[in-house]
Amino acid sequence: MPTRPFARAALLTAGTLILLAPLTATTTAATAAVTAADAGQQDARVPAAPYAVEPYETVNVRSGPARSYEKVGSVAAGQPRGAYCWTHGETITDNGYTNDVWVQLLEGYVSAVYLKGDAYGDLPASATC
Repeated sequence: MPTRPFARAALLTAGTLILLAPLTATTTAATAAVTAADAGQQDARVPAAPYAVEPYETVNVRSGPARSYEKVGSVAAGQPRGAYCWTHGETITDNGYTNDVWVQLLEGYVSAVYLKGDAYGDLPASATC
């Protein structure tokens, strides 16, 4: 009997499911989509996030890659989130780390200083926005 690979997914809001890891090494996130019906848009499609990040402490989510952008939410420590890419933004120094990398989530941007993993929150260096 053949086995079927499963992806890790998380319920983002009522009715919206996001992909936290690729289904297989050859699957691209650009081909996956979820319905955003709870956002009030019928038949709207949101591409699934190809990567997963996890903050080691509660982190603010901003509308852009700097603290000057509006705070649009937060992610609790240990709560995995789907991520799309990273970009350079405001340099953040906290807990002995300094970095100007910001990771784009569905909700907005978070500083990689607060994410587990390497300087890019464990996203590939090639995953630029």
